[in-house]
Amino acid sequence: MNTRFPGQNETLIYAAYYAPRGRQRLYRVAAQLSQRYLSPGDLLIGIIGAEGSGKSTLIRGLFPGLELTNDDDGVNVTPAPLHSFSPEDHFSGHTFHIDIRYELAFKQKHQLVSLIKQAVAHGRRVVVEHFDLIYDALGYNAQVIFGIGEEIIVVRPSVFGPFPANIKSVVDKTIKFRLMAHSGEDITSMILARDYGYRPSAAHSDVKHGFVIGFPETPDINLDELEAKIKAVIAQDVPICIAGEDRIRIGDQTIDCTGTRTHVKSSGQIENFRLLKDYRHNLITGEYMLVGIVGRKEIIGFESINEFKEFNQQE
Repeated sequence: MNTRFPGQNETLIYAAYYAPRGRQRLYRVAAQLSQRYLSPGDLLIGIIGAEGSGKSTLIRGLFPGLELTNDDDGVNVTPAPLHSFSPEDHFSGHTFHIDIRYELAFKQKHQLVSLIKQAVAHGRRVVVEHFDLIYDALGYNAQVIFGIGEEIIVVRPSVFGPFPANIKSVVDKTIKFRLMAHSGEDITSMILARDYGYRPSAAHSDVKHGFVIGFPETPDINLDELEAKIKAVIAQDVPICIAGEDRIRIGDQTIDCTGTRTHVKSSGQIENFRLLKDYRHNLITGEYMLVGIVGRKEIIGFESINEFKEFNQQE
């Protein structure tokens, strides 16, 4: 299904980017990924990720204007336009979205496979959310797969992989760090505003298993004291939940957040939180950066993304 150039050998194994917290930051990254990795000839796009990982936001950033037919909240339950696609309809759209996990509650796999194959065979693009659930029945891989956990992983598979199960395994292992880091970041921002009068700009950024908050000058804040206050909230194991549009509630306090679903369910689920005990100075931007880290170093196994099954031949 290589519709790019005849005889072209794909050399991309995988690319990995931080998956930022917050809707606008994820939109910007997705737009960059679309420009770098998608071409007009890519007709089958796979999306893989856990509940609350930001798949819907990623898709909207990759394909602006595409109507999503369902999301993890189950709010938009519009029947997928792919069901009514007809090759004879010259006014049919070019790009369709289908959520396999949702559709499997109402349709058999072979029916969904037939829909996808028909659309692709007639030059339509199909963005398949939860692609790992349909790959085996479909019988061939997507041309591009985006997996989202702590990182956004981009692969352009060949017949040797990477395969959806490998990508699913990696993003399922890393998503916990993104949820913990986001919740730790918002608890930190809440305490900075409440106890120190600091309201950091929206120019937050990312670090492995953690977050970065930038300040235009060195804050007059004792980092040991700040860390102790954050850990106290974590130790209380207060609930973290959605509190309206772009708002979350941490215990009895409500704060702004544009990534309301990308959180742990309670503060006690944040593991091994710590702050770096000095502000890192970026000499180019002039920012003084507060860095928070969660979790522990783990071997995730990115090298397994490109594994493929060997065929045993009998002598």
